[in-house]
Amino acid sequence: MGAFIGAGGDEIAFLPNTSAAANAIASGIDWQPGDEVILPDDEFGSNALPWLALRSRGVRVTLLPHRQTRMTPGALGAAITPRTRAVAVSWVAFHDGYRHDLAALAEVTHAAGAFFCVDVIQGLGAFPLDVRRLGIDVAYGGGQKWLLALQGSAFLYVKREVLDRIAVTAPGWRSLEDIWDFLEYEQPYGPGAARFEAGTPNFAGALSLTTSVDVLREAGAAPIAQHVLRLTDHLVEGLNRAGMRVLSQRGDGCSSGIVTFTHPSVAPVSLGKRVQAAGFVVTARPQGVRVAPHAYNTVAEIDAFLEAL
Repeated sequence: MGAFIGAGGDEIAFLPNTSAAANAIASGIDWQPGDEVILPDDEFGSNALPWLALRSRGVRVTLLPHRQTRMTPGALGAAITPRTRAVAVSWVAFHDGYRHDLAALAEVTHAAGAFFCVDVIQGLGAFPLDVRRLGIDVAYGGGQKWLLALQGSAFLYVKREVLDRIAVTAPGWRSLEDIWDFLEYEQPYGPGAARFEAGTPNFAGALSLTTSVDVLREAGAAPIAQHVLRLTDHLVEGLNRAGMRVLSQRGDGCSSGIVTFTHPSVAPVSLGKRVQAAGFVVTARPQGVRVAPHAYNTVAEIDAFLEAL
């Protein structure tokens, strides 16, 4: 897993889900009353609720309103303060597929001396990621989305240089330096990110994740990304020709594998049920219909979807 994202194996822990990873980091920072964390107001709950819970510890949670401004470097720079201790953001927004400029956001975050924490679940597997090159301190994500692994599998990356600045708040027997010395409770924590695993992991889920990563590495992250963007560009062109309203912002490095749209006269949930009945897997919510083609999809399948639509 580490090599897939440009990290060392000692910087990786296997956890049950994205929420567990986000909670491990949010609860482990040495917060002081009046400290601040910044995140967009359109984060999925897995990467919002662990940070919002810090309010009970006197931490100020600043939510950037995404309808007014995306979390661009400029928007983050205008919002960040000397009390900002962490910035948390999803690489790709779950609802409309907006892909954030991680390198630029990391630069702004680090200039303020804060942790840069990224939920990668909606991007990793569709796009290449190099956590070191991008300046990411912490990354996490479940394996069940674009990584094609089982539910109940997730990973946590903690940059080696910041590992000792994040406390282990939910330790277990696998947190310790010698996990086989069962009765030596006073020993230090292990030297790597595995200290956050606590107890016995979901070995079947972890195996599914590492196996999927091997398949994705063999296919090549860059070719997969090119193919996904080619499919979604083709989809957007077809949606525009059909008179649909595309809600996803495209271009300038913000395009992703997620396209969300609405029909001019049919409610999204109703439309979603109708295209699902025609054999297409989409996500339909009141805000729009979400389509997310992956490496295994084809242009012919996009055309068939557009015809059915």
